[in-house]
Amino acid sequence: MDISPGGLRMPPFQRVSQGDKMYKYTHETIVEADAKSTFEWFEHEGSFRRLMPPWEVAEEVRADDSLEVGSQRVFRFPAPGAPFLKMTWVAEHTAYDPPHHFADKMVRGPFWSWNHNHNLTECDGKTTVKDEVSYQVPFGPLGNLADSILGGWLVKSRISRMFKARELRLQRDMREHSKFSHIKRKKILVAGSSGMIGTQLVAFLDTGGHDVWRLVRRPVKEGAKELSWRPDEGLIESSEIEGFDVIIHLGGENIGDKRWSKKRKAAIVGSRRESTTLLSETISALKSKPEVFLVASAIGFYGNRGDEILTEESAHGEGFLTDTVIQWESYADSAREAGIRVINTRNGIVLAGVGGALGRMLLPWKLGGGGPLAGGKQWMSWISLDDEIYAINHLIMNDECEGAYNLTAPEPVRQKVFSKTLGKVLRRPAIAPIPGFSMKILFGELAGPLLIEGQRVLPSRLQQSGYEFLHKDLESALRDSLGIWR
Repeated sequence: MDISPGGLRMPPFQRVSQGDKMYKYTHETIVEADAKSTFEWFEHEGSFRRLMPPWEVAEEVRADDSLEVGSQRVFRFPAPGAPFLKMTWVAEHTAYDPPHHFADKMVRGPFWSWNHNHNLTECDGKTTVKDEVSYQVPFGPLGNLADSILGGWLVKSRISRMFKARELRLQRDMREHSKFSHIKRKKILVAGSSGMIGTQLVAFLDTGGHDVWRLVRRPVKEGAKELSWRPDEGLIESSEIEGFDVIIHLGGENIGDKRWSKKRKAAIVGSRRESTTLLSETISALKSKPEVFLVASAIGFYGNRGDEILTEESAHGEGFLTDTVIQWESYADSAREAGIRVINTRNGIVLAGVGGALGRMLLPWKLGGGGPLAGGKQWMSWISLDDEIYAINHLIMNDECEGAYNLTAPEPVRQKVFSKTLGKVLRRPAIAPIPGFSMKILFGELAGPLLIEGQRVLPSRLQQSGYEFLHKDLESALRDSLGIWR
């Protein structure tokens, strides 16, 4: 709610012009930080990605590293109701008065018009960010007709959810950054930066004031903070890696996107061996070595263990995934032997509305086709995407953190509970059982370790190190990932 100059409480949506149906929307976010720090968060290029609703499959085309007048930010996203069609939004900044105000307007996009003012005011060390948007609904006269029939519900609902997501991301990011504000900012290199985790990790680290670079396999973009390498050919320019404080490696062939043939298995193992070994041996030979080398691995280390509670102290399991992870973690041995602090993050199922396991589940669940998989008794050890990002930040910023860490939420669930909870959040039935044999027919060998089997994994070392989870229970994580809050 907003307070008008006359002292009356006004709704967040107001009709400000009857003739052309111009609306005004207001939203206030209170941040536990001063205005200068809050404004600086917005000024970083990564803020654009962090402010994207976590359920929106948006492609960032360009984001100028500035909020000054004339700078632009461009992204593409699927058209509502027609995901195969891409729409482009071009926002241009029209006002800049740090640390109190900046503004932008849509110069190209779906709305007939869109003007957005951001006003920051500080009181007693806290900052209120007031977003004021004036807009006309998409598609002009057709949009106005739909707006009249539906009372503007579709557009208003979408805008309200978007700003709620922005509020939460801003508050949480600022809180996480404040925990390490006393530590000198790092120069960080990220391999695997284009994936679901890497995209958000790079954006988050950037908003924290770190100097973040990407290690990419394609030619570098002009003016971008990128370095090129070709791990399959053993090619990397070691002189370019000198001076980085942190090296993060998230890369490797996707384990679950294709059936496992002999050739596919070889690619899964080879991509990890070649890239991790190349990075490890390169940084171990540098004159100025990094402080920390973080390599992402997986809870596949533990194999299929039924109801056994698993921590980092548990023995490894058996099978292709287990063998892959054991080797994967050993590829960083040269960095360990050189005295570099090495961290292996054993990731569980990372929940995000735009990809990964949850992203692939959404369509059948929304159509009412979700339900227990292979009986549903297998354990699912999950973690929200934001907890994944914040946990990685926690580990690299703490000098005492070294070795293997399970990146899973403290409350794993059985698959049938996961299905029931997702159905509850989506308000869809989750009673259509999916037999295990059908999964084996569809996906072959990978169906066993990835879909039918499971692990009950706890993040013991992560919690002992002082990390506090944002999402401990599954329902809150799903609601946050999908923007379906109570």
